[in-house]
Amino acid sequence: MRIVDYGQVAACLTFAVFISASAPAQNSVVGKYNGPGGCASSSCHGSIQPKNITRVAQNEYSIWAGQDKHARAYQVLSNDVSIRIGRILKLQSPPSQNQKCLACHALSVAPEMRAQSFDISDGVSCEHCHGPAAGWLGAHTVKEWETRTADQKAQLGMRDLRDLAVRSHTCLHCHVGTEEQSVDHEMIAAGHPDLTFELNLFSAVMPRHWKDSDDTPWFGTKEWAVGQGMQLRDSLQRLARRARSSTWPEYAELDCFACHHSLTAAKDSWRQEVGYAGRSPGVPAWNSARFVVFRYAAAETNAATAGKLESEMATLSGLMGQLNGDREQIAASADRAAELTHSLAGSLNNRSYDQAFTLQVMRKIAGDSRAISQQGQRAAGQAAMSLDSLFGVYQQHAKNLDAAEMKAAIGGLFQQLDDPSAYNAPRFAAQMQKVSELLSAEKGSR
Repeated sequence: MRIVDYGQVAACLTFAVFISASAPAQNSVVGKYNGPGGCASSSCHGSIQPKNITRVAQNEYSIWAGQDKHARAYQVLSNDVSIRIGRILKLQSPPSQNQKCLACHALSVAPEMRAQSFDISDGVSCEHCHGPAAGWLGAHTVKEWETRTADQKAQLGMRDLRDLAVRSHTCLHCHVGTEEQSVDHEMIAAGHPDLTFELNLFSAVMPRHWKDSDDTPWFGTKEWAVGQGMQLRDSLQRLARRARSSTWPEYAELDCFACHHSLTAAKDSWRQEVGYAGRSPGVPAWNSARFVVFRYAAAETNAATAGKLESEMATLSGLMGQLNGDREQIAASADRAAELTHSLAGSLNNRSYDQAFTLQVMRKIAGDSRAISQQGQRAAGQAAMSLDSLFGVYQQHAKNLDAAEMKAAIGGLFQQLDDPSAYNAPRFAAQMQKVSELLSAEKGSR
């Protein structure tokens, strides 16, 4: 992945390390994967109760093993739905043994990278995110470990998840996909859930086994902004990759509910009322959900680069809206948009955050209710998740907004998403307008 100079190279330099550190290491210098058992001792990370001896609570393994759904990701492959998915896809082996499934539901690394203690049935475990432990397991227990740089730790195989760009990209290996880890339309048709993601909200509902830095004011806003940038960048790279593949067109890149929705009489159709601006009637809309809210964080950070991205995304949307659109043009446009997004994500990872930025972005999202709602259920979902995330951060720091009213208004957004095939853009827009009115009354505007 190239880092292009759009006036943001300096901002990207400290962030670019994730490119080489994000994928599971296959270099024997850093050692093998041990499995989570090496973390399970009560004197390491297996304590039942948190300890105050060090900055690490030492109960991280216990939280993962007892509460985290990632620990049961492998077990899911043996349930009735997974077995049915395997049967529909005509997999040559059961899901619990098939690489197509194991790529995300377990730590599926080459046999030569597995220590004797490694067990694939442990699911998505410690080393899936933190890197192969054999190289750093002993070293990270000594006091001098904290004086090492992220690069020095990476040389031993540890991934620096305190960097939000690295953290996001690590999650997105499964939650958006890579060349080896992919959920396509065929899998979705067989019963696999479509992929959605929002770093701050997903992190908030996890049983946290980590502490984020208190040194970064409004950290949650940063987590949201960087997460949005990274998921857009990675999804654009995925689009470019798929457009150049032999399986194109890939319908998983489209808005699912442009096709899979409840039919109504023509006079009652909000979709036909809106029309098909920028695309041929009958061509399913491209799923641009990962851009609809990121654009506002981008504009608040670097207006010039954000403007270039807006222009490129309009080009890409137009290409995707053509029947039998030119796949190489689509891939090239997606590559250009990904480079611009990479630059903006680097800037977002390095900037500071405050009440004004958070409130401004919330207002921009809620104020764009009509345009966002008309882009479909997935776009509406990103808006709802983002408003929920940013309101949580705002309440944590400012506590000015009426919590009960705002929670009820945002809760109403999620209610509009409960039945995706019955999603109604005008109703969602009306509910988002209620959120916008509450935000407009809040003090602290610029």
